[in-house]
Amino acid sequence: MAAAPFTSPIRIREIVDPRDPALSKAYRLLSRTFEKGERVDRREWVGSLQEGADGLLSDLAWHLIIAEDATQEVVGLVSGTYLGNVNVGVIGYLAISAEARALGLGSRMRGRLRRAFERDALRIAEAPLMAIVGEVSPSNPWLRKLSAREGVLLLDLPYHQPRLRDGDLPSPFTLYYEGIDRPRTRLPVSELRRILFAIWRRIYRIPRPLERPAFRLMMKALDGRRTIGAPARPATPASRKPR
Repeated sequence: MAAAPFTSPIRIREIVDPRDPALSKAYRLLSRTFEKGERVDRREWVGSLQEGADGLLSDLAWHLIIAEDATQEVVGLVSGTYLGNVNVGVIGYLAISAEARALGLGSRMRGRLRRAFERDALRIAEAPLMAIVGEVSPSNPWLRKLSAREGVLLLDLPYHQPRLRDGDLPSPFTLYYEGIDRPRTRLPVSELRRILFAIWRRIYRIPRPLERPAFRLMMKALDGRRTIGAPARPATPASRKPR
């Protein structure tokens, strides 16, 4: 059955207080959207908010942007972390309730998160934001649209999100890189290694990424390469024109 048309006004804001009642509503939306093995524990969100509220974060910043309707129900969310040591913003989760998916909330929330990353870069790195990085499921229909955007690289790498709980398996994703300070067609492998390590070590809080088989697999895939870019596209036969 199709969802009823959504007519309620929408407010987009950032959650900054771990006691905000909207936090539980946002996590319920996350739980409906992502499998258990793909989502962090709610305590990670609470802890990140508390660290920010207590002024404990130095070269990183974590954000949770939500969309609320007139009843203060959370109908959308996007999370992300700015990593000052590599000057990139990393998009974590994006979730929109079924009845609100035709409202363009994804673009609005991502825009709000990007502006937060840009402020973080000026404050922490004292430089313009270099890039935005994100993980996308290979089955996500948004991936095709993302790959067509100018300046976005879908990296030719067997990327995995680390297992988040004992007994889980690492989750395969497509990793994308969007240059903000300047368009990039390829990345130095040395730069990508630092970004991958920062994501696993700083965002997912994996104590020793190099001890994880999935992380070592990613590192091995980069051996012998100086740069990395988008996967090669099959050539169009000369007898056929693209439609």
